[in-house]
Amino acid sequence: MTTIKLHNTRTRTKESFVPIDPDNVRMYVCGPTVYDRAHLGNARPVVVFDVLYRLLRHVYGPDHVIYARNFTDVDDKINATALARKQAGADGTLEQLVQERSDETIGWYLHDMGALGALEPNAMPRATQYIAQMIAMIEDLIAKGHAYAAEGHVLFAVDSWREGYGKLSGRSVDDMIAGARVEVAPYKKNPMDFVLWKPSSDELPGWDSPWGRGRPGWHIECSAMAYELLGESFDIHGGGNDLMFPHHENEIAQSCCAHPEGEFARVWLHNEMLQVEGKKMSKSLGNFFTVHDLLEQGIPGEVIRFVFLQTHYRKPMDWTEKKARDAEATLRKWRALTAGIEPAASAAPAVIVALGDDLNTAGAIAELHRLAAEGDAAGLLASARIIGLLSDDMGAWVEAGAVDLSSYAERLAHARVAAMQSKDFAEVDRLKAAYIAAGLEVRMGKEGVELVPGTGFDAGKLADV
Repeated sequence: MTTIKLHNTRTRTKESFVPIDPDNVRMYVCGPTVYDRAHLGNARPVVVFDVLYRLLRHVYGPDHVIYARNFTDVDDKINATALARKQAGADGTLEQLVQERSDETIGWYLHDMGALGALEPNAMPRATQYIAQMIAMIEDLIAKGHAYAAEGHVLFAVDSWREGYGKLSGRSVDDMIAGARVEVAPYKKNPMDFVLWKPSSDELPGWDSPWGRGRPGWHIECSAMAYELLGESFDIHGGGNDLMFPHHENEIAQSCCAHPEGEFARVWLHNEMLQVEGKKMSKSLGNFFTVHDLLEQGIPGEVIRFVFLQTHYRKPMDWTEKKARDAEATLRKWRALTAGIEPAASAAPAVIVALGDDLNTAGAIAELHRLAAEGDAAGLLASARIIGLLSDDMGAWVEAGAVDLSSYAERLAHARVAAMQSKDFAEVDRLKAAYIAAGLEVRMGKEGVELVPGTGFDAGKLADV
């Protein structure tokens, strides 16, 4: 069987992955808070853990892997968005508008992630579907002395599990208190204590509980859903490294105190963040965009996925326009090479070995380039599909933009030959400018002229050239 090694954040080492039960491999990944469209950074963990999901299915069999990814559909940001709609004159109660916003945003999310070639997880629980289980877990934590009620809130008592708190993120409670920005409320016994339950106003979403009408804190949601879907011990927990503290640290504390007989998650994986053109993505810098924005600009989802996979998940990923252009050109060549070809019976062993080495997608892509260079179309197709590329349902963008560019390339080549003799390059410059305006990348060398469709290529603009 293929050996899989994963870098476990908890132990800070790369370990051989040995599932608790090879017939029931279980993975939980923190999903989105559904108040708006997913931005490009939100999409990175989706693609990272989709590759891991595909690898686990390949190794252990599709019927032996359970992948759960939640939706946080109870949150202050969702409430604020719904309130803005109500103030703008939308019909319905605020609670109804919250529900509508959540449903709408979940639909957007699934569509956009599907466009990136992400398989849907086996389970996609919504937090609002597990309120009863959250209340039961909170009651159990209080009974065991790990939580306390105060002024309509319930808080987890960090001091009750001081020996385990901070091991994932590698810091002590004292260090966290000194450096953390935490809400210092009068009802907290310790500044690091975090909310399990909080009051909710009559008009906002809320549920009856032993502590009054309210709603759960963020961290308890994932603990309760993971337990209900995957049990007290499961194999892998993943998410972006921005979730390591406090979210994942708090999940561990709650879950291990509620179910001390279990391990919660054995392996923790965290992906690094995303940049745009070398800078942190932010609205103030004007480089903030959603996956939907890129799709609307004509950048195919397969291209976005390819760019993501070129960088190892534990390294910062830099999205650039050049990477997108190069990715599109490569995918066009690969799709042309594999057109009408049946995939090989299995992926190239080197591709599986690369993926098994802590999801070395860059190494897998290097192997795909080698297969393409050798003309092994069947091997290329089977191997690319292991990482979610070159699938039939992802290829419509190539077919839609297919156009024979040979005559245009030949025309520029002739103009170039004539210009070399006359020293008048006006026609060469005119053609080149027109091709670039149409979205073509113009490559001229000793071997001739090559025209490569880039992002946003519009064949219609070539009609009058």
